[in-house]
Amino acid sequence: MGDESEWMKLPIDQKCEHKIWKARLNGYEEALKLFQKIEDEKSPEWGKYLGLIKKFVTDSNAVAQLKGLEAALAFIENAHFAGKTTGEVVSGVVTKVFNQPKARAKELGMDICFMYIEIEKAEVVQDELLKGLDNKNPKIVVACIETLRKALSEFGSKIVTLKPVVKILPKQFESREKAVRDEAKLLAVEIYKWIRDALRPSLQNINSVQLKELEEEWVKLPSSPPKQTRFLRSQQDLKAKFQEQQAQGGEQSDDDGEELVVAVDPYELLEPVEILSKMPKDFYEKIEAKKWQERKEALEAVEALTKNPKLENGDYGDLVRALKKVVGKDANVMLVSMAAKCLAGLATGLRKKFGTYAGQVVPTILEKFKEKKPQVVQSLQEAIDAIFLTTTFQNLSEEILAVMDNKNPSIKQQASLFLARSFRHCTQATLPKSILKPFCAALIKQVNDSAPEVRDAAFEALGTAMKVVGEKAVNPFLADLDKLKLDKVRIRKMLLLWNFLLCACVLLYQAEVCQDLAAGVLPASCLEQLDSANWKDRLASMEEFQRAVETMDKAAMPCQALVRMLAKKPGWKETNFQVMQLKLRIVALIAQRGQFSKTSASVVLDGLVDKVGDVKCGGNAKEGLTAIGEACSLPWTAEQVVSMAFSQKNPKNQAETLNWLSNAMKEFGFAGINVKGFINNVKTALGATNPAVRTAAITLLGVMYLYMGAPLRMFFEDEKPALLAQIDAEFEKMQGQSPPPPIRFTKKVAAEEEGAEVEEQDEDAGGGGQNIMDLLPRTDVSDKITTDLVSKIGDKNWKIRKEGLDEVAAIISEAKFIMANIGELPLALKGRLSDSNKILVQQTLSILQQLATALGPGLKQHVKALGIPIITVLGDSKPNVRATAMTTLQAWVEQTGMKDWLEGEDLSEELKRENPFLRQEVHTHTHTHTHTPILFAVLMFWDLMLCIPQLYACLEDRNGDVRKKAQDALPTFMMHLGYDKMTKATGKLKPASKDQVVSMLEKARAVMPAKPAAPAKTGGGKGSAEPNRAASDHSINLNLSSAASRSQLPSEDVADSKPEVKKVRGGMAAKKGAAGKKPVSKGLKDDEDKSGPLFILIANAKEQRIKEEKQLKILKWNFITPRDEYVEQLKTQMSTCFAKWLQDELFHFDFQRHVKAIGVMIERLESESEATISCLDLILKWFTLRFFDTNTTVLMKVLEYLKLLFAMLNRENYHLTEYEANSFVPYLILKVGESKDVVRKDVRAILAMLCKVYPASKVFPFLMDGTKSKNSKQRAECLEELGCLIEGYGMNVCQPTPAKSLKEIAVHIGDRDTSVRNAALNTVVAVYNVCGDQVYKLIGNLSEKDMSMLEERIKRSAKKAPTAVAKQTATDRSQKEHPTNSNATFLRKPAQEDPNKLNQARQNAQHTESLHPSIPKEFQLDLDMIEMDQGRVCELPDLVQHKLDELLEPIMIPEPKMRSVSPHFDELHNSTASTINFVISQVASGDINTSIQALAQIDEVLRQEDKAEVMSGHIDQFLIATIMQLRLINSTHMADDRVDKKDIIKLYSCIIGNMLSLFSMESLAREASMGVLKDLMHGLITLMLDSRVEDVEDGTQVIRSVNLLVIRVLEKSDQTNMISALLVLLQDTLVSTAGSPMVSELVMKCLWRVIRFLPETINNINLDRILLDVHNFMKVFPKEKLKQLKSDVPHRTLKTLLHTLCKLTGAKILDHLSMIENRNESELEAHLRRVVKHSGNLAGLKSDRSNEKGGLRIDDRMSKAKVSDILSEIFKKIGSKENTKEGLTELYEYKQKYSDADLEPFLKNTSQFFQSYVERGLRMIESEREGKTRIQTTAGTAHGVDSSLSSNEELKPAVYYERLKILRQRQGLENTSRAQQRPTISSLLSSKPSVASSTDMLQSKLSQLKESRELYMQEHNVHSPTHTNTRSASPAANLDDLKKRLERIKSKRQ
Repeated sequence: MGDESEWMKLPIDQKCEHKIWKARLNGYEEALKLFQKIEDEKSPEWGKYLGLIKKFVTDSNAVAQLKGLEAALAFIENAHFAGKTTGEVVSGVVTKVFNQPKARAKELGMDICFMYIEIEKAEVVQDELLKGLDNKNPKIVVACIETLRKALSEFGSKIVTLKPVVKILPKQFESREKAVRDEAKLLAVEIYKWIRDALRPSLQNINSVQLKELEEEWVKLPSSPPKQTRFLRSQQDLKAKFQEQQAQGGEQSDDDGEELVVAVDPYELLEPVEILSKMPKDFYEKIEAKKWQERKEALEAVEALTKNPKLENGDYGDLVRALKKVVGKDANVMLVSMAAKCLAGLATGLRKKFGTYAGQVVPTILEKFKEKKPQVVQSLQEAIDAIFLTTTFQNLSEEILAVMDNKNPSIKQQASLFLARSFRHCTQATLPKSILKPFCAALIKQVNDSAPEVRDAAFEALGTAMKVVGEKAVNPFLADLDKLKLDKVRIRKMLLLWNFLLCACVLLYQAEVCQDLAAGVLPASCLEQLDSANWKDRLASMEEFQRAVETMDKAAMPCQALVRMLAKKPGWKETNFQVMQLKLRIVALIAQRGQFSKTSASVVLDGLVDKVGDVKCGGNAKEGLTAIGEACSLPWTAEQVVSMAFSQKNPKNQAETLNWLSNAMKEFGFAGINVKGFINNVKTALGATNPAVRTAAITLLGVMYLYMGAPLRMFFEDEKPALLAQIDAEFEKMQGQSPPPPIRFTKKVAAEEEGAEVEEQDEDAGGGGQNIMDLLPRTDVSDKITTDLVSKIGDKNWKIRKEGLDEVAAIISEAKFIMANIGELPLALKGRLSDSNKILVQQTLSILQQLATALGPGLKQHVKALGIPIITVLGDSKPNVRATAMTTLQAWVEQTGMKDWLEGEDLSEELKRENPFLRQEVHTHTHTHTHTPILFAVLMFWDLMLCIPQLYACLEDRNGDVRKKAQDALPTFMMHLGYDKMTKATGKLKPASKDQVVSMLEKARAVMPAKPAAPAKTGGGKGSAEPNRAASDHSINLNLSSAASRSQLPSEDVADSKPEVKKVRGGMAAKKGAAGKKPVSKGLKDDEDKSGPLFILIANAKEQRIKEEKQLKILKWNFITPRDEYVEQLKTQMSTCFAKWLQDELFHFDFQRHVKAIGVMIERLESESEATISCLDLILKWFTLRFFDTNTTVLMKVLEYLKLLFAMLNRENYHLTEYEANSFVPYLILKVGESKDVVRKDVRAILAMLCKVYPASKVFPFLMDGTKSKNSKQRAECLEELGCLIEGYGMNVCQPTPAKSLKEIAVHIGDRDTSVRNAALNTVVAVYNVCGDQVYKLIGNLSEKDMSMLEERIKRSAKKAPTAVAKQTATDRSQKEHPTNSNATFLRKPAQEDPNKLNQARQNAQHTESLHPSIPKEFQLDLDMIEMDQGRVCELPDLVQHKLDELLEPIMIPEPKMRSVSPHFDELHNSTASTINFVISQVASGDINTSIQALAQIDEVLRQEDKAEVMSGHIDQFLIATIMQLRLINSTHMADDRVDKKDIIKLYSCIIGNMLSLFSMESLAREASMGVLKDLMHGLITLMLDSRVEDVEDGTQVIRSVNLLVIRVLEKSDQTNMISALLVLLQDTLVSTAGSPMVSELVMKCLWRVIRFLPETINNINLDRILLDVHNFMKVFPKEKLKQLKSDVPHRTLKTLLHTLCKLTGAKILDHLSMIENRNESELEAHLRRVVKHSGNLAGLKSDRSNEKGGLRIDDRMSKAKVSDILSEIFKKIGSKENTKEGLTELYEYKQKYSDADLEPFLKNTSQFFQSYVERGLRMIESEREGKTRIQTTAGTAHGVDSSLSSNEELKPAVYYERLKILRQRQGLENTSRAQQRPTISSLLSSKPSVASSTDMLQSKLSQLKESRELYMQEHNVHSPTHTNTRSASPAANLDDLKKRLERIKSKRQ
């Protein structure tokens, strides 16, 4: 009670916040009373509770909450600023009130929401309620929806914004909670009251059952609009009016109520869809494709996207332009129609946003109205009507008026009709007089047109205008019309008024309108009893309905009204089966007898599908569907019916729908069926649980199989085996059956017109009907044919090749049907057809069989690349391989036909092979396939004639089988060629052979079969996939064959024969123009016409063509393969400047005409040279087209002409322009890779001549592009040609730069093809001959293998060079100075010569090239003349010669057995060292046994102390190999189940044993570097943690051994390196999140162990390095970051390490921070100072710091004394034998840190030799660390060279050579430019030292080995003076040398 008395005294606002609920309850009650008392809504008293209202509604006590809600409601109702609390209070209501079980709380919560809406806060309330819909509690969701519904009901759609509500509504229908779905349904009904049908589009995607329920509820709603019953504070006047109406009984007019209903546009309720990003990526490529099917695919994709009713705004310019182009220019009317639909969809979806594109599209559409096909016209009308709604007449008037004057009556008619339709959308305001006047003037002209349809359209347009704006506005513009025509306009106006009313009725078709129309044709009793409750009445009504329909006139039958009456309640829910049967029968009658539209069909289809599975009504339903199929086409009906059936859950309906479709396909045929659309539904049916559905699906597949054949099965190969077996069984039933002829057809108004239309569409498609293969969806697999896969197929290892082939087979199998683009796969497979492994050959043939099925028609383009090599396999000795090859060949021929195989000389070349197997198989195949009617028509005369010589040769073959097969083939050849021709062909045989062959021909003549006729074209059926296509080919090529054969006949034969060229639709002859249709022989008159000039000289014509191409007015001559548009463009350009007859010959389809034309051009070349040059660009372009022909005869003639042409151009001093060269040279280079030697030889000759008329420097880039070809011959020839250019023209020819060009050339040294490698090597040798050692800089980094090949080739070329060079005469030199003379051409390698001849040619000229590679002529000539003048300067050469001889003498003295100078020289050339290197390399082998053997050999060495020292210097190398093997085991061997785990344990044991032996010897163990130790520790720790090892037998023993090894490594390794390695490893493991946390824990344990050793090892460790590593660690992991880690062990470990170091060294530790930059900013220094200070050692620190202030320091960090000590120690190491390498490394690192350190005091007392050694050593280290692979200067001294070098120690020749260089420099005889360019020792060290990993160490080792090899070459070649002359310095260096010589000569003369 005491507590109660306390809170009772509190103010009301404090009570409301009290923690005791009773206090709050009391507070709420008092607050409620208070709120009701306060009269001033702006009273300050309200402010006290402003922040408490949310707590009122969210009180945790239910009793108090109820009272709080009442108080809150009173506050909101009365307080002026209550709106400020809307968001938080409504949010509280949603989350804390709507979930309460008490109905009163929920009711008050809703009242609060409504009150906020009333005080003008509707938007905030609505937002919070919509947020509540995302709550997981369904109670809250239901309450929110209910609140929204009631708010809409009371306040209306003007206050509650419907767009966001409609947006979330479909989601609520998907809820799992029934209560939510039910409430959503009520909300949808309420929304429908306010906006009616505008709601429908947004709910189209909800469940069909729910949509039906909604439809039923919507029908029940009253037609009168709802009224607002609750009003806002600002709507008090409306409220008063409403109350007044209520008081008067609501009898007032509804007009005011209607004003309250807001008209809602359904478009505004939709969310826009972004479609631009969803378009196919290759749309713009496909829309330009030649094949109409590809263009169709692109348009289909866009059409599907444009069906979205509302589109997101964006840049549609490119898309509109592409569609406009299709509409305007595409010849396929179906595609035009599709493009028009796309434009209509865009206009509808974008609305006003499309207006910017309207002006571009409208003129094109109007012009296209010349097309008369109804479906095209309809699509264009829909498009232009939709576009008009996006713009205005003001924007389109000019375009429309321009079309009104068109001569085409169809265009004028449709333009007028468009105006008429557009006027209907206008008002007097939007159709002003300024717009109307010109339109009326144009229409008046059309009223007087001769075409009646144009006049009618004009009358309609004028009548519509008169109706819209009134007669008064239009009459002034109709003054010129006579009274009769004016009356017609007025009549049309009246008719329009009536039609508008009628159309409105038809469009709306409300129940009343339908009833009125139906009442006109049905008895009254029938309509009355339609919805009777008594089924007998309904039955009687249906009977009357049926009788009325049966007697009704077709024209008067209102189909849509009748079917809507049938759908009237109870509609398709009819429960009496007799009534339903009659209803369904009536639907069929209406569809059969009336003009039944798709709109009418959409009314009844749903009901029919719903009843199709009914036992009693199913038959009638199927009859109705069939009737609709006849009326609206089966493809459309079937698509609608199947989609409806599978949207239901009734399996009976689904099964019966598929059964109906199976039967319908047989009755209607397969034409137009959308295969792609049905496949997915059939797959769904196959996966159904109901067996009846599966059975029906399989039956449907059987019917489809009749029409599609075998390709259909590929879609279902992924199905379960049992199901696939059922499908196969069904297909087997259909085997041998042909599809029945169609007995039902779609009704058309104009059947003849439609028939013509279909025929024309077939023509566009290529003739021969629709190809089923084109309907199949194909996959693009080009991205899966990767370079890795291609390299696998070509690998040396047969197992890897097999893996590659397996992958290819899997790719094709998965894709089923693929596109023709398969990348580099054909070349790769071609190589495998000649594989030595016959299993792989057979596998390749199997893949080619797969390709035949998968590619289909696209296979033709691969016949030459893959087909002919299959024929080669027929010559294999193994019968099974030949059998597989024959099967493959037959599979290919089935897809391609024989035409592509017989074209060209390929088949005849195969027959030339002396292989009996090949010959007999080819003859068998040819004999078999030329007998078949399907293929005989494609055999062309000239191609068969090429095979005749080989056929005759086979008749006399030694092999009996070959002779027999050849004899069997004779009648077939004779059938096509004729006896006379074959007899004539025997004239070239020997007399004995001729007699024998003629007798065989006589026998064959007797049994020659009759020539079969071309098979008739069939309309459909199983053969429509393959045979149909072949049939169309026959009809095409039969005429070609006959025409071609006539061209070969003598003139008298032609005169006797009666050539008749048939007009073949879609064939080649039709496409080739008039030339193909003319008779072959020409009369005398034609010969006279040819006497004129070939080329017509037109001034500036070529310049104009160049200008047009630059301005992109014409196509740029740039293509991979020539397309038709390029050929047509060339024809057009040539027509103005070529003789007509010559152009006809050049573009004739007969290749012999080409040969004849080129012959004439050769004859006239000299006489018409000027005209030839004027047309040169066109001539060269035409020749590029011939490069793509396969006929060798034409190609050889072309090359002959080109050689003569370029010779003429050279004589005329003509130079090719860039325009001409770019159009010709790239295509000429394509032919340099031709397989025939004779072609390559001619092309190389042309290239040589080309350089005389076009700069070689500009030819060079074309050749560089040629080296990127996939053709190895082309790459090799281009590389050889590049070498010739460099030899002939010097390095300046290399474009863009020599370095870039040489790098690209050097890449080919590693090419797989031998000829390419040799060519690349020869080219680089040519460069070497020109510029010497500089070539190594130019070619960049090469692999060791490639570099060794290059060095060997250079060495070989040097050896082959003559030792003595004859003195060159002035004439010889002058020839060398002019590279464009014949000598340059002589250097080119003929195609048939040995590749090494190029080297010989290079070596013959090497002496001059090497002496003066690129010196300007003025220097060269003056110098030689001066030096030849012995009278003036005779003393200088003697003096120099004397000194050189004196210096060269010591070089021969030392013997090669002396100690090596280079520190790495022994590693390469000492046999022991090279053996160790080899064994170590095998340690890392992927083969376990090889690695074990190598480890055993090394273990044997390590176990013998006297031999173990040989491992010195190899420790890092050995450890790297071991680490690589550990990684290999972990990643590969352990994961491979095929590897025996015992072998792995054995390998682990060997590795651990070796390591234990190695780390038992401290001297060897200390050689391990830091980076290697880091990787080693990581490998061992990973092994310890590998759970897989423990699972293996003896695995635990391995883990224990590793533990022991880790301890040994920690103890015996160099402690500095070990601590650094562990710190870096710890840092890496903490940074990485991928590894196990146990790794870092074990690393820290190792660190703790090493810390224990510190008291014993502190004097031997490098504190500076360790502290630098700690500093780097702390930069990555500062103290705060370390503390944030899950474990504090890393932080403690680091502190312990630093504490121990401080404890052992004291304050001196601060002197070891010298390697840290910005040490004052380092966290480490601050930490050390704290530790030292804590230890009491600060005094020593202060004294040190006072010394620093004295100025004795370097960079404020180190004292001079300390610097001196450090450098002295480093130079001592450099001078010692053992530590020279370590000393150089430390010096490098020191100079990196202290770049200003002065080394002069330490170097000034040493010899020049020692200084050079130090300089080169530092440069080597710098190069290694920069990753260079080539070091030009080599270390020239050995371990153990001290600063004095005064001992008598024997040295190798390299030392003397080095001394010689120094002496020559001092005497001014050595070029010092390089030395001057070298950086000093200080400047060499600019980069910071970095931690080298084991990989870096390995690269360093490789680099050292290369240096040693170079040094070795120097030593072995130093004895030969000619070698030094041959390998000259760089051009710049020689230039400096020559200048010095000139200076000396001048000084002597003075």
